[in-house]
Amino acid sequence: MKISIIGAGNVGSLSALRIAQEGSGDIVLVDIIKGLAEGKALDLQDARQILKCHYNIEGTEDFNKISKSDIIVVTAGITRKPGMTREELVNKNAVILKEVCAKIKEKACDAIVIIVTNPVDLMTYVALKATGLPPERLFGMGNSLDASRFANLISGELNIPVTDIEVNVIGSHGQGMLPLASHTSIKGVKLDKFLDEKKIEALVNRTVERGAEIVSLLGTASASFAPSAAIAQIVRAIAKDEKRILGVCAYLNGEYGLKDICLGVNCRLGKGGIEQIVELQLSEKQKQKLHHSAERLRQLIKQLPKTGT
Repeated sequence: MKISIIGAGNVGSLSALRIAQEGSGDIVLVDIIKGLAEGKALDLQDARQILKCHYNIEGTEDFNKISKSDIIVVTAGITRKPGMTREELVNKNAVILKEVCAKIKEKACDAIVIIVTNPVDLMTYVALKATGLPPERLFGMGNSLDASRFANLISGELNIPVTDIEVNVIGSHGQGMLPLASHTSIKGVKLDKFLDEKKIEALVNRTVERGAEIVSLLGTASASFAPSAAIAQIVRAIAKDEKRILGVCAYLNGEYGLKDICLGVNCRLGKGGIEQIVELQLSEKQKQKLHHSAERLRQLIKQLPKTGT
């Protein structure tokens, strides 16, 4: 299997390492910055003997090398700075993504494409319209990262292993996300048996603000370790046809009563990409919040640069 990663920054290069170690396929790392992808690839090659793991990775500036890719991961774009919301990235990253999508459409139109560029819900929508790819083969990283953050914060609050926690987060990757306490459990026991409503609400709020918290602490960068782990998990589910249910940013066409919008929802992933959107049973309040999240995205979509489709 051939996996191309467009964008050789922190997230892209760490994703390359994780995917390589898991043996999901041969990797092409692409970046327009001269020497960046090639240098990162050489460094990753040099790690093989130490890691006791043989993998094939190539770094390049040449977009022709993405030809015949089975999976393409797009991390290209500028990152958030302290005080910047994901939505403020819209115009600049939409222009970058439009250029990348033109290359994908020309060179690798049969690939499954995973968008990571922020704000991911909007950029996934841009990429769908720009490429014309079917929604099952183009989607965003979405809420698998948010779910991991929610689980981590619960783990810290209760001092229990994070592996004992099953969580669900839907909605947009940002202020509109919905960490679902009602669909979160510890060894099969609902979260509200362990924490009261006030503490749960505090954890939900911390989850929503987690990305901004990390950006403010790092100053000149954004999160990379957890996002790259989420990317590798999604790639593995597709490459190994795991039929695994994960939170990704998918195009909705009636699910949850929403149409023509990209939002984080649970999906079953396999060799075909999104093989099923799994709808959770939501309360009326949760439905209202999800629809509010969607409406906020619709307003931002109206402000997007033209995709050229």
